Amino acid sequence: MAKANVNKDSCIGCGVCEASCPVGAIKLADGKAVVDASKCTECGACVGVCPVSAIKN
Repeated sequence: MAKANVNKDSCIGCGVCEASCPVGAIKLADGKAVVDASKCTECGACVGVCPVSAIKN
């Protein structure tokens, strides 16, 4: 696994990933998800919930 990576072109800014992150590593900025790599624990919770598959790890 690796740190979560958001494809800004695909992200629709729905916030589902932000709500699913157990460590608060994802925030919305300018309508797109942004991952704080220093907080990301590589759990993959955000990957599974993204409705447009904009997050990979």
